[in-house]
Amino acid sequence: MHTLTDDELKREPAQLLDDAQRGRITVVTTGGRPVMMAVPLADGAPMRSALLDLAATLYDRDEISLGIAARIAGLSHSEMIDELGRRGIATVRYSPEELERELAHAATLAGRG
Repeated sequence: MHTLTDDELKREPAQLLDDAQRGRITVVTTGGRPVMMAVPLADGAPMRSALLDLAATLYDRDEISLGIAARIAGLSHSEMIDELGRRGIATVRYSPEELERELAHAATLAGRG
């Protein structure tokens, strides 16, 4: 992934297109914070399919939230969850510490039964 600052983009706007033609994703930043992403599309890829692929990939990499993924893909939250499931991408993600707490809690509940 390539990064351009807003100043670099103003000086060399063709760089964004050059990156896309090389197949590179480019993130544009302002003050060090990302404000936009340019993603090259495969030849002939339908826009909806490309957006869905992008949303799923970025979500899987933990780069965006489920809500943002759904917005990019043009789906509801539940539709996005279903689509991620079809792709084998987990939507419930626990840190190791959270998982330990959940398992301990489940064991406590099982002991009450």
